[in-house]
Amino acid sequence: MLQLIVKTELIAALVFINKRKILSLRRKNRFFTFMISRRNIRVKVMQTLYTLETMEPGEQEVSKRIGSNILNEKLARSLDLFTISILYTTRVAQYAEADAAQRSSKYLPTAEDLAVNTKIAGNEYLWQILSNQTFGEKIKEAKLEQYLDEEWVKKLYQSLVKTDEYQDYIADNSRESQSEKAIIRFIWEKLILVNEGLQEYFSEELPAWEDDKDMTVMLVENFFKNNTKINFLNLISAEKRDYAHDLLHTVADKKDYCMELVQPKLINWDAERVALIDLLLLRMGVCELLYFPTIPTKVTINEYIEIAKMYSTPQSGQFVNGVLDNILKDLEKENKIRKQERTRKP
Repeated sequence: MLQLIVKTELIAALVFINKRKILSLRRKNRFFTFMISRRNIRVKVMQTLYTLETMEPGEQEVSKRIGSNILNEKLARSLDLFTISILYTTRVAQYAEADAAQRSSKYLPTAEDLAVNTKIAGNEYLWQILSNQTFGEKIKEAKLEQYLDEEWVKKLYQSLVKTDEYQDYIADNSRESQSEKAIIRFIWEKLILVNEGLQEYFSEELPAWEDDKDMTVMLVENFFKNNTKINFLNLISAEKRDYAHDLLHTVADKKDYCMELVQPKLINWDAERVALIDLLLLRMGVCELLYFPTIPTKVTINEYIEIAKMYSTPQSGQFVNGVLDNILKDLEKENKIRKQERTRKP
């Protein structure tokens, strides 16, 4: 009985200390960075254009407004899925405390029950995430707790404690920053991301997980590479949001002209059989070449090659590369490419 009381008091003390740690870390760093890259934005614009192409044709201004709304929804949804992914990762690590409390409260706890290692619950990288006030605010604002399945959290934790990586982690009493981040990243990459059952659950329960999984994975990878704080309430800067809507509207407005440039390059291809995504990427690429002077031509072509590889057919990367490269050569001969240095705001 004495052991049980001591164990319970230790857990309560740990919870209190962790709460103090959150407040301390929040005061230390109030600066945030934005997570969504231009490639992420291009993907969202492509998906929005695809949605518009499959809708009944309407007035141009109506389509613009609808397109803007769809784009905003897609960006918001990506933010939700990213935050849910981080939420699952952190809850698995935090479950060590719940496991310790449950096992120590058994009627006849074993020595093993009373010695559950809770080191990971105090993981410093974990608490850097939890101390980010916008993380908690986003979860509450978007009601993301509803997508958290406690049984899956428990299963993932039980899988975690069986791994060699976890055993090595708790055997080391130090709090070395690299190992602190590594074990949290391990939960995401080796337990959550590769778990077929959980991925199936996500597909069924998380809105548009199938469509946005690739982008969510990209965002989480960027998150682990980024050593600074991010704003979970707004992963996109005003500049990039403007770029997203400018690109969307330009591609819609210049559709006929862009297709005039693309069609002659499809001599050896049946335009009607070319994948719709490929045609959309070509239109987007042409618009960037012509109407976005701060984006270098090489960057534009390389970006759309990579997106084509990820989201279209196996041959799409080579196809998009060849067509855009030929169009660029023609535009340069006609002196229609006007590029300028991009000035960054201080």
